[in-house]
Amino acid sequence: MASTLSNIQKFFGKKSPDELVKKWRQELRQQQRAVQRQIQAIDSEEAKVKRAIKQAAKKDVKVCKMLAKELIRSQRHKDRLYTSKAQMNSIIMQLEHQLATIKVAGTLQKSADVMKMVNSLVRLPEVSQAMQQMSMEMTKAGLMEEMINDTMEMMDDEDLEEEADEEVSKVLFQITDGMLGEAGQVGPALETKHEEPAQEESEEEEGPELELMQKRLQALKG
Repeated sequence: MASTLSNIQKFFGKKSPDELVKKWRQELRQQQRAVQRQIQAIDSEEAKVKRAIKQAAKKDVKVCKMLAKELIRSQRHKDRLYTSKAQMNSIIMQLEHQLATIKVAGTLQKSADVMKMVNSLVRLPEVSQAMQQMSMEMTKAGLMEEMINDTMEMMDDEDLEEEADEEVSKVLFQITDGMLGEAGQVGPALETKHEEPAQEESEEEEGPELELMQKRLQALKG
């Protein structure tokens, strides 16, 4: 025990195990707040995209489908962010338990649960750098084993295309109040208006703005 405590203090200076736990707990709470701000930013951008879909529904179905796919991707990413907040909260609870253990044992105890959750959080772009640093510190302090990164999963949406048509249809149906979507059917009025020259010009004007909106939504996903 004395040797372990000596190694911890050698690596972290004069910080005791309980000071380390409090440091990690504070950093996790900071990351939770940062993730919440990211969720709010995505919510704000999604609201703009939904308005754009409503406006484009009578003019360009292709653009609507493109924006709907971005909405689906952003919603999936937002789900990951909510999951990451829950995981960080679980780690904080584990650290609270470590504080109680330190009073009895005098040192940190290895935790497979903490290791699993930290390994998962490292894969999320928004918190990856901070969690990698914390992972190194926790490993040196003896709280977890060294992680192996060769099983790291990609955080993209390669599987989206397989179910995209059905999901896009549902999203468009909900946003446009049934005007678009639902098996990809478009009402006769939409087809007629889509062919009018004046509205084609409008599409050209709105094109760059819609493209910019799409890029902003993609950027928010890290």
